[in-house]
Amino acid sequence: MDTDVLVVGAGPTGLALGIDLARRGVAALVVERAQALFPGSRGKGIQPRTMEVFDDLGVLDAIRAAGGTYPVGMIWQDGRRAGEHRMFDPAEASEDAPYTEPWMVPQWRTQEILRARLEELGGEVAFGRELVGLTQDADGVRAEFDSGEPLTARYAVAADGGRSTVRRLLGIGMTGETLDPHPTLVADVRISGLDRDNWHVFPPGGDGDGFLAICPLAGTEDFQLVARFPDGTAPDLSLEGVRKVVAARSHLAPEAVTELRWASDFRPRAALADRFRCGRVFLAGDAAHVHSPAGGQGLNTSVQDAYNLGWKLGAVLRDGADAALLDSYAEERRPVAADMLGLSTSVHRGETRRGEATRQLGLGYRGSSLTQETRPDPGPLRAGDRAPDGTVAGVRLFDAFRGPHWTLLALGGAQAPDDVKAPVHVVRGPAPGTYGPGLFLVRPDGYVGWAGDSPAGLPEYLTRFGRC
Repeated sequence: MDTDVLVVGAGPTGLALGIDLARRGVAALVVERAQALFPGSRGKGIQPRTMEVFDDLGVLDAIRAAGGTYPVGMIWQDGRRAGEHRMFDPAEASEDAPYTEPWMVPQWRTQEILRARLEELGGEVAFGRELVGLTQDADGVRAEFDSGEPLTARYAVAADGGRSTVRRLLGIGMTGETLDPHPTLVADVRISGLDRDNWHVFPPGGDGDGFLAICPLAGTEDFQLVARFPDGTAPDLSLEGVRKVVAARSHLAPEAVTELRWASDFRPRAALADRFRCGRVFLAGDAAHVHSPAGGQGLNTSVQDAYNLGWKLGAVLRDGADAALLDSYAEERRPVAADMLGLSTSVHRGETRRGEATRQLGLGYRGSSLTQETRPDPGPLRAGDRAPDGTVAGVRLFDAFRGPHWTLLALGGAQAPDDVKAPVHVVRGPAPGTYGPGLFLVRPDGYVGWAGDSPAGLPEYLTRFGRC
């Protein structure tokens, strides 16, 4: 085999997976058909749960330095400020959930940060590799590129977006709907005459002009412009076309738009792949589920697909775990993707506010075959739940979790077994209120896999994951 894992697509999903595999010592190659990373701001919202994932992957400091909080919406009417609009329900940070608000970083910048981290770990992105053929057998996958150069891998992952070539080659269908047939223009622009303290919203006027929103992109000099058009029209993606839209729908003059940096025409969709796996090939990110941008669930659900799959591939390829472990990827992630599609669609239709659910801190895997809750009377935290942050005997739990290992928490006097192997880190001490007393085995992706009052059954549980 040329590599252990072929990752097709260098978006946030593929790059996050490449990072996770690289830190586990898994040979992986990320290929991208374009000659460079995606240049637009499209997926600009990073939800609190993804901030926790980025903490573990070693990129959170760079992400925080590159972005900022979302500004307050400002409604304009007839060239005057008519009132403020809060895009998100507020939430206070706490010890168990230190990140509670979405963080704005343009997608192109997030990808730059992820690529730099991948290369720091010894990984790489091969640009200009367009996939044209994919076959597999019991031993591996063979990929054909337009250059004629073949590549073989033990496994492959489709992270190549909503129009996934891999998904098409596999013959996997996608079920969904167009949420809005009206074309929508999304562009990154430079604009003069607007402050950067507000997300500027220009509602449709009585003369038939459509919706326009202009949001300052944190950490840059750019604005993201979103404009909706009548069904059957084609937005003009040129600088002059964008200037006409801005002049027609706001109080700004055409020349206020000084630069067009990227533009796209899209129609919001919601769709779910019929399967997330075909043999040795997995679907992740937009290749598996396509979201409306409302609510900021697409990029975040996608990165968390990679986070779920990465440690399982590492366990099979490096730790000797049975390959059946990989069946749990689709088992765990497809229901989550379906739920998040429902949420983003509800936000898109104005039925749900951007609040607790959109932060994704409540997601978990209680019903997973990997989850074992052995306590007859579980406390506030159960196996399958996200493992909260906190402090135990002076140790911050997110610091203890950071890395590719498992973590065993022995809290409130619960006794950890003496023969826990090295890949499992043990933390002992008083029980934070969010946990309660007991033993909690935290998976590499930050969810409680096993919980008990005593070590009975823990060694047998760990045998499923190889050298753990």
